[in-house]
Amino acid sequence: MTILIRIIQLTLESFNYLVLFYFLALNFFYLITTLFAFFALRKYARRMKAVDLNALITKAGVPPVTLLAPAYNEEATCVESTKALLSLNYPEYEVIIINDGSKDDTLAVMMDAYNMEPAERAPSATLKSAKVRGVYRSKYQPRLWMIDKENGGKADALNGGINYCRTPLFCAMDADTLLERDALIRIVRPFLEDASTLAAGGIIRIVNDCTIHSGSVEQVRLPRNLLAKYQVLEYLRAFLSGRMGWHALGATLIISGAFGVFKRSAVVSVGGYATDTVGEDMELVVKLHRHFLENKIPYKISFVPDPVAWTECPESAKILGRQRDRWQRGLFEVLTRHRIMFLNPRYGRIGMLAYPYFYLLEMLGPAIELPGYFTMLIAILWGTVSLSFMVAFFMVAFMFGVALSIFSVALEELTFRRYPKFTDLMQLFVLAVIENFGYRQLTIYWRIHGFISALRKVEGWGKMERKGFSSAPSNKK
Repeated sequence: MTILIRIIQLTLESFNYLVLFYFLALNFFYLITTLFAFFALRKYARRMKAVDLNALITKAGVPPVTLLAPAYNEEATCVESTKALLSLNYPEYEVIIINDGSKDDTLAVMMDAYNMEPAERAPSATLKSAKVRGVYRSKYQPRLWMIDKENGGKADALNGGINYCRTPLFCAMDADTLLERDALIRIVRPFLEDASTLAAGGIIRIVNDCTIHSGSVEQVRLPRNLLAKYQVLEYLRAFLSGRMGWHALGATLIISGAFGVFKRSAVVSVGGYATDTVGEDMELVVKLHRHFLENKIPYKISFVPDPVAWTECPESAKILGRQRDRWQRGLFEVLTRHRIMFLNPRYGRIGMLAYPYFYLLEMLGPAIELPGYFTMLIAILWGTVSLSFMVAFFMVAFMFGVALSIFSVALEELTFRRYPKFTDLMQLFVLAVIENFGYRQLTIYWRIHGFISALRKVEGWGKMERKGFSSAPSNKK
């Protein structure tokens, strides 16, 4: 019995050291990306002070863009978000809403709101997608088109939209996303500066409880719902500290499916979006990296921090859990599909830096982190762990995460200041502390569930609910 107990103690001790090493590695990468993001944001802010957006808009050669917005059961938000798309500050663009076999009144609502009628539009590509039932065009908004097709999922809908896209660039987004008026011209800028640019992503912000007027966010404020507030903090950290840092390192691996611009010819050349994964947005970016690196074709994939897309986030644990399950499944599907890139010098910074990080720390890491909290607690109760180890564990597991979250809020305040209320800013700083004691562990649990779902080959997105946007009174002056 004594030998068995000693074996268990050694096992716990060894696993706790593994957990400590995981936290050290994870926070090391967080620190590196945050530092790179800080200097990149400062440099970007200085550059943008010298840029006249109006002059950029009127500059000859600004490429036309097609906005592709797949819609499935989006009757609550599709009209309002389409208003925003039709009021963008950009010289030449089209909007294609793809009704992906909605079971609600999405099609009827759009047809009625924009007076749409059947129209002829020849396909320009042959990416595989579900059957198109009809093509419609607005009578009074000639740049607005709608494709009605059988249900095939978001990736399938995007492929259907690309097939009818006529412009060199397209913007992939969600039907419930609101773009700021100058978002498109800001996100297209990398394509103007470097012809080898294949894709660029913008920042996603949470619109819950913000006030919307005529398709634009009129008043920005923190959501009232606590889960939504946590997600505001997560998005700030993920985009300002994370994706900006990876962009500065030249290793952007993810462009959000809610807002990204792509070179149409490049996407068609790699076969469009994969329809057999729920991580189609990441899969496309990884596939572009792989194709152009394997063929030794110079290219760039960028992240731009100031083009803003506003989106509604889940406010219930049930729906949020489904979302995080899906995100983790998508991560698993993409990384296992392209595992040839793992630590492969042929793929440069992607294969040697970004891919190993996402594979080891983001995909496999939760399966180490969550059990690590329990084994550490057992070791403390058992009295087999030293005080110095406990302090080290607490620092890297909690306090370092708190510091990085606070720094992300500080980055927001130093750069874009989208939350003008002092009370909102203070709430974000408080949330940066308390999210590490409960909420973070809950998201880790959901991610582990998603990992298991991926192993079980669970398919589908799961039901997502929308409450719609909070509109300002129509008589507001």
